[in-house]
Amino acid sequence: MSFTIRQAEARDREALIALFQALNSHENAITGDRRTDRSGAEETLAESQGQVERSDGVFLVAESAGRVVGLMTLTFEEGPVYLQAEARPYAHIGDLVVVESERQKGIGRALMTAAEEHAASRGYREVTIGVLVGNTSAEAAYARQGFQPLGLNLVKAIGPD
Repeated sequence: MSFTIRQAEARDREALIALFQALNSHENAITGDRRTDRSGAEETLAESQGQVERSDGVFLVAESAGRVVGLMTLTFEEGPVYLQAEARPYAHIGDLVVVESERQKGIGRALMTAAEEHAASRGYREVTIGVLVGNTSAEAAYARQGFQPLGLNLVKAIGPD
């Protein structure tokens, strides 16, 4: 399979909405709290675009045979003040999804490599990515790419059922 990685464009909107809807549905199967409707996907796209713009980041897509088959957002962030100044800047992959029928073909790996190259070209030394507990396939894929655990966020339900 041949594919290219490029910056997302306005003409990609419908494909991006479909990808975000697929991502929300996939995560909903793990967490049970995601919006899986088109409106939720449209709002997720808008929020991701805003985060990319605010951080001077990049929104990349993978394209094969004229069809968008994957997306990735990369933002540039600043860590908390308790870190040493040189340790604060980092790049963050906020979204990563590949069309289900196109998985296991190197597209996700190519998107992550493009993110790493883009961040390194700007002088960043670290890139982070989040993964939901229970998303074992993503966790394994990220580990194969060299990502290691950095922290662990815990949650406790305290409100009404």
